[in-house]
Amino acid sequence: MGLTLSVFLTQASAHPVLVVILALVIGVTIISGATDAPNAIASAVSTRCLKPGAALALAAIFNFVGLVGMTYISTAVAHTMFNMVNFSGNTHQALLALVAAMIGSIGWGVFCWLRGIPASKSHSLIAGVTGGAIALNGLTGVVFSEWMLVIYGMAFSLVAGFVLGIVVTKLIEALFARANRRRANMVCVVLQDICACALSFLHGAQDGQKFMSIGLLGIALAFGMETSGETNFPLWLMVLCSAAISLGTLLGGKRIIKSVAMDMVSLEKYQGVAASASTVITLFVASITGMPVSTSHCSTAAIMGVGASKSFKRVNWGIAKHMVTAWLLTFPCCGFIGWALAKLFMML
Repeated sequence: MGLTLSVFLTQASAHPVLVVILALVIGVTIISGATDAPNAIASAVSTRCLKPGAALALAAIFNFVGLVGMTYISTAVAHTMFNMVNFSGNTHQALLALVAAMIGSIGWGVFCWLRGIPASKSHSLIAGVTGGAIALNGLTGVVFSEWMLVIYGMAFSLVAGFVLGIVVTKLIEALFARANRRRANMVCVVLQDICACALSFLHGAQDGQKFMSIGLLGIALAFGMETSGETNFPLWLMVLCSAAISLGTLLGGKRIIKSVAMDMVSLEKYQGVAASASTVITLFVASITGMPVSTSHCSTAAIMGVGASKSFKRVNWGIAKHMVTAWLLTFPCCGFIGWALAKLFMML
């Protein structure tokens, strides 16, 4: 589907709800930048390899580059998002259900941001969209074979992040066992900065595709299509979502940085490198295989693994439990909100 900005504006004149969907996509992308993207730089800040201001600016830039760059390389995550739900049927009702799903996702994201919880915008978006699809088409609105990739992604991000955190920490300790501490720290600062850039790039690649896919799904529905076909993202949509995620990172990043890396566990420089490298590996594998994972899941699991490599007592499990509880509540809460609002909107 060739979708220039002029074509979109023409179609939006026939379906004004498209403008609402695009505005909500931008809104949820900004919230992701504020609540999810800071996880990519939390370790670098907590280990004092980067100052908060510089780290946030770096994250904003590489989120932008990652979203645009990875979309030209692979759209596996976007394909999963398109195929896991079925919005076929009445076009107007389908668009309303999609609006409801986005509102539910944004509401949950704002709540978690106010509480300083690194919420998974990926999962809130998935849950909201799923709730809207069920409201429209019942259980046939969910394509379970594709939806299972979400479950696989959640399990993979938690297990791989935690295990890699332990393994990479032990590996770095072995490699630097006889190194001069001052020189070793200097090397770690460089490695941490590189990892922060890579993490920000992959966050843009992972989460950016999810949000753009929902925007393109809404546009496809307005054109009378049930899916987005080849998922050819127009450049103007990529730039718009990239700018939104970068803006969110700059505006709201400090709150989440404190919650994840400063309150949950105390990290040394080499441990920060281990946490970041583990998260990079986890996100890269998930992106290539099409598993929609949460950056906050991957990063937090890795940080917990690094802390546990020394002693399980070094991890503040109270904060970790608080985060896991929020993650577990995301699916039923966002799913129900999306379902309820979709039913309400379709009745009006």
